[in-house]
Amino acid sequence: MQGIKRADIKPGLLVRVVTKEDQRSGRLTEGVVKDILTKSPTHPHGIKVRLESGIVGRVKDICHDIQVVTIKTKYLSS
Repeated sequence: MQGIKRADIKPGLLVRVVTKEDQRSGRLTEGVVKDILTKSPTHPHGIKVRLESGIVGRVKDICHDIQVVTIKTKYLSS
């Protein structure tokens, strides 16, 4: 499985993240990146970000217009 790299994430990018509370269920939260919190170039569980809403989570998807690039389709929830 190919993960998302820190270099792929920029403030203002629309992403889907999994929060600490939702790790077991895999529920994803969509939002716009405000800050990148992970300092290393990669992380096995995803790059940690803070969304503009204040939610902190690890990036699982990067949304590109209508298309969504999915890292773990198993955990996508509508």
